[in-house]
Amino acid sequence: MNAQDDLLQRWWQLEQKLMDKFGKKPDLESILFLIGLQETGFIQDNISKEQKQDLMHVALCTVLMPSGYYELDHMDADGWPHFNQLKEHQAQSLMEQESLLKDHVLFYFQNEGLI
Repeated sequence: MNAQDDLLQRWWQLEQKLMDKFGKKPDLESILFLIGLQETGFIQDNISKEQKQDLMHVALCTVLMPSGYYELDHMDADGWPHFNQLKEHQAQSLMEQESLLKDHVLFYFQNEGLI
């Protein structure tokens, strides 16, 4: 089994667990949104498009921190984390970017004890 096949297998397992929990198969954006909610504790009935983007940004920074792309700078008065970018994302194809994100999302869930 090559690394890409292993990544896909682990990703499908995560999707299945989330589908069992929420009743709907999540895509990468939905999973990033969930991570953003987890990291901020943000709870609100109606979430604006801008707030969704902010939550996904928090998730992206959070999952990429272990690889040194970001570091936590501070938490603001509302409990939202703010990050410093430490290194640039290298130019990659969309498929490579997605694989990188999926691998980091899986690492996040594993470290959180959620898978």
